[in-house]
Amino acid sequence: MNRYTLSSGHGMRVRILDYGGIIQSIEVPDRTGRNGNVVLGFPTLDGYLNNTGSAKTYFGAIIGRYGNRIAKGTFSLNGSEYHLPINNNGNSLHGGSAGFDTKVWQANQESGTDSVGLKLQYVSPAGEMGYPGTLTTAVTYTVNQKNELRIDYRATTDAPTVINLTNHSYFNLAGEDALDVYDQKVTIRADNYLPTDSTQIPTGQIAPVEGTPFDFTSPTPIGAHITANDPQLLLAQGYDHNWVINRGNNTGLVEAAKVEDPQTGRTLTVSTTEPGVQFYTSNFIGGAFTGTSGHIYRQGAGFTMETQHYPDSPNQPNFPPTTLNPGETYDSTTVFAFNTA
Repeated sequence: MNRYTLSSGHGMRVRILDYGGIIQSIEVPDRTGRNGNVVLGFPTLDGYLNNTGSAKTYFGAIIGRYGNRIAKGTFSLNGSEYHLPINNNGNSLHGGSAGFDTKVWQANQESGTDSVGLKLQYVSPAGEMGYPGTLTTAVTYTVNQKNELRIDYRATTDAPTVINLTNHSYFNLAGEDALDVYDQKVTIRADNYLPTDSTQIPTGQIAPVEGTPFDFTSPTPIGAHITANDPQLLLAQGYDHNWVINRGNNTGLVEAAKVEDPQTGRTLTVSTTEPGVQFYTSNFIGGAFTGTSGHIYRQGAGFTMETQHYPDSPNQPNFPPTTLNPGETYDSTTVFAFNTA
């Protein structure tokens, strides 16, 4: 295993492992110029290797071949049925029991005029975790002088397959060692979200957020409504849903979300080419994990902004398609921009 460090020259430093393409830490300054790590992670490789089973957190990892859930681990493509490992409440989650988060990626460092980068490559053979087609994937992390972390995902296949790549970093803008994220204010540029069934598979409905605890169209503390008596919040024990980003006809990068920590002044702006974002509030972290600073993580210790296509899209014809065919290139970009207010 190797670890690489990308520095902006303006206080931002990102540490990345070639195991799982994991972002182990992101250090950025607060409003006083004091640096702090703002993502959850383990201090050693063993922490990631031993993080398995139903308690798995996927801290900072590249998620694939298919981020989020596929109902009952089954989908059909061009008349053929495919079966994936069941690893989450009767469904297949994050590519199965040994997804891209468990692979050692080939790493090559890159540099630009005002940026530094790390290109990670992995070839997933046909049939791996049940998926068809040999998938050749490249994920490039780039840090620039504006304290932005850009993630570019590219993939090609030799047979029709499905794909949905994302990154599973958990953020805490108050610092990785802060108690929780409930006071941090979130804005999600989405008028709609995807309700789920009892196993957290989307029902197919695209529901308005207005008048519900899922309305983050204006800055709202994460904890403001997280304990509301809402069936969807009770199912997920908090937020663990996909928001439908307000894109209009824009197919390029659009702002999906913004988060501000009142205490430190740190802000995070998330822009993406993807149609959705999974906002998850670490509901299932039960105090069993020791983080990079020696701090024990508990429920609410961080939040994710997993930019992606919608969960279970291969089984939901009304959702944007996730099929990749030979001759096509999967092309997705997300930017995490850090600043202070």
